[in-house]
Amino acid sequence: MKALTVAQMREADRRCIEDIGIPGVVLMNNAGKAVFRHVNGGPVGVVCGKGNNGGDGFVVARLAMLAGYETRLVLAARPRDIKGDAKTFMDVYTRLGGHVLAATEPESVADAVRALADCAVLVDALLGTGTRGEVTGPIRAAIEALPSIRTISVDVPSGMDADTGRPCGVCVRADVTVTFAFAKTGFFTQEARPFLGELDIADIGIPACCGDDARWQQLRTAGK
Repeated sequence: MKALTVAQMREADRRCIEDIGIPGVVLMNNAGKAVFRHVNGGPVGVVCGKGNNGGDGFVVARLAMLAGYETRLVLAARPRDIKGDAKTFMDVYTRLGGHVLAATEPESVADAVRALADCAVLVDALLGTGTRGEVTGPIRAAIEALPSIRTISVDVPSGMDADTGRPCGVCVRADVTVTFAFAKTGFFTQEARPFLGELDIADIGIPACCGDDARWQQLRTAGK
């Protein structure tokens, strides 16, 4: 099984979006669909951060709502701080009638997350593969407040260093981790095992050559 470092995965994304021309918004929508396949009932709780991981969460929330599940979304950030593709899907979700409960103070975030305890499933879309150093502030409060219900993590359990598998002070304990295109190197370490749960490596439309330097170079050379 091929595994990439965070830097290699970032380059694979760049090749796919910038060089090949597959829009990031397409990949994000596909990522959300891959996560939603693991949702089999409601109510559905979704906890989002402000980055692209949160954007995947907005896609899941939209799909859950359109499937007829009660959907409750907590955003551990200010809506005005959501940018790019993530904002696109936040706006789609709200225009379809979805509600965003935004909280930025650790105490208010923790209260909002604890209130999801009666959900059938929780989607962790707080932090992605770029996590480094100690997790602090409202994101830490959200992770520490997550109720003990079935949890699906988006790409990586929030709080995990995807290169080493180690928790960055605190880490979500997922029942399922849906990672995208390639496994991450840290997933195969002893430290990661208590947090990953079942691992689903989902195809979201990134060609395999984007994660293989030798094949990529061959393609680039042949295309000149």
